[in-house]
Amino acid sequence: MDTRQHKFIRHIIDTGKDMTLATIRPDGFPQATTVSYASDDLVLYVGIGSQSQKASNIRYCNKVSLTINASYVDWDDIQGLSMAAYASILDDPDAILHATQRMAQRHPQVAKWTGEYPPESSNIILLEIRPVMVSMLDYRQGFGHTELVTL
Repeated sequence: MDTRQHKFIRHIIDTGKDMTLATIRPDGFPQATTVSYASDDLVLYVGIGSQSQKASNIRYCNKVSLTINASYVDWDDIQGLSMAAYASILDDPDAILHATQRMAQRHPQVAKWTGEYPPESSNIILLEIRPVMVSMLDYRQGFGHTELVTL
């Protein structure tokens, strides 16, 4: 990955409002859900319900796909990311603290669900998502223009 690609990826991650996270259900079907996220460079963090279908799916298979899109008005300005990644449920206290700090920094309103940081509730778990492949979508360079980056 070159500097330009890293800058583009970071821009989309930093300015995107939410992500669509696709997990694999035990019956083999993908399940896509919109979630809020935070990041530390290219590592993404998501808080989910510990008993949610997403949590069950990740316990079954840690391979995920996701998309993050930049806001746009005109189709000629569409920019976004599609990633293949591995998700893990955080259990290390230091990793949980880091992820919750990143979430609180990006989404202060999350405190109404989690209370103090780090969350003490067993109802919420934090995912760490590490991409292995990123498809950069940039219609500003032409309709459907993509670049594939392997990390």
